Amino acid sequence: MRVKMILPSLTEAKSPLFRPIKYSLFPPLGLATLAAFLDPDDEIDLQDEHVERLNLDDDPELVVIQVYITNASRAYRYADHYRKRGAHVCLGGLHVTSLPEEAAAYADTIFLGPGEDTWQEFLKDFRKGKPKARYIAPPQRSIHGIPPIRRDLIKRNLYLVPNSLVVTRGCPHRCDFCYKEAFFKGGKSFYTQRVDEALAEMERLPGKHLYFLDDHLFGDARFAEALFDGMKGMGRVWQSAATIQSVLKPGLLEKAAEAGLRSLFVGLESLSETNLRDHAKVQNLNRSYENGVRRLHDNGVMINASFVFGMDDDGPDVFKRTVDWAIGSAIETSTFHVMTPYPGTALYDRIEKEGRILHRDWDLYDTRHAVFRPARLTGEELENGYWWAYREFYKWANIFKGASGQPAFRDGLRHVAYSAGWKKFESLWHFLIRCKQVSKGLPLLERSLDRFGSSRTSARPGQ
Repeated sequence: MRVKMILPSLTEAKSPLFRPIKYSLFPPLGLATLAAFLDPDDEIDLQDEHVERLNLDDDPELVVIQVYITNASRAYRYADHYRKRGAHVCLGGLHVTSLPEEAAAYADTIFLGPGEDTWQEFLKDFRKGKPKARYIAPPQRSIHGIPPIRRDLIKRNLYLVPNSLVVTRGCPHRCDFCYKEAFFKGGKSFYTQRVDEALAEMERLPGKHLYFLDDHLFGDARFAEALFDGMKGMGRVWQSAATIQSVLKPGLLEKAAEAGLRSLFVGLESLSETNLRDHAKVQNLNRSYENGVRRLHDNGVMINASFVFGMDDDGPDVFKRTVDWAIGSAIETSTFHVMTPYPGTALYDRIEKEGRILHRDWDLYDTRHAVFRPARLTGEELENGYWWAYREFYKWANIFKGASGQPAFRDGLRHVAYSAGWKKFESLWHFLIRCKQVSKGLPLLERSLDRFGSSRTSARPGQ
């Protein structure tokens, strides 16, 4: 069977003039995970439009397209293209699960929720010539015993950090702006792989660096502790995401750092407790951000702090207050977002009920545009403040100012190198991406992460 699997690019990633490094950072794994359930003699072409030009002049029998909100328009065009050619087109992913009736108009089959269980059922039906129009993930979900990801289908040379992996699904928390609740609706919304299977997957990966794509790797403390114990001694350096609550948990961060954790994405979201409460970000309430950042740095771990602008308690001063706090806290990198009410979330339902949704042009639901009316800001103020925050935080003067808050000179050097590398050399990344040489930057990233961590951990008393 001839199978085509496509991840259409997000709209903002296809600028003819500029391709930010984040879209060539790591390979997404959803389609490669499903490909592992296909037969050995099936012909599979997996394409990620973020890093390569799609070949649309082919003749597959089965086409599988993963749909996010800001790639939906492209996904639907590709679906129409292949249906006209006689292929059976499947659509799945976050946007399909949130708006199934919209997606169904462009597909022969749609998948709602995580696909590991329903995909196997579909393949049996399809081979019998009796595929259903809709498959819904069952309440009891598991990733125990799933076959190894088809990494042979991933074009490793087109990514900066090709060793991406996912060892959990979902998240134990229920923030009202997150897609997670919609995607996992009707069943388990957080579950893990077996530790031995996760470790076996790591052993398959060459090189030193790993990038965990899990929403919250620390979400199940028992699983995380066992995983980190198993990773200790592998000689890996790795990056992931977790909450401030888990960072403050005694012992867990230390185990992660000993296993090679060197950079952590943490959703701080807002400095306002009112905002955190309004959006059910309860895991951040009454948690000291300052202590969390300090614990990360004390363990040799850099932080990528995420902030959201446009919540109802945000006034015109929110941008400067947030940036000043982040710089003063010696945060290495920050990611800023315009609050975006995604369909299927509690936030969307509330904002829609209040009549504040401005439009449903999904291409603009990219966390860069104001797609709703903020409570205490104009849409123009929100968008301008978002761009100002990025410019201000990543000014050379502020990079050095943040680095000066690091406890040791060598840590300050790492701060400058990492922060500047992320945002001040985008023209160089653009050149490497265009030349398909972005993977050449990986050894430098590995050395930077490894030295940052080892220099701090070796300097701690009693180590």
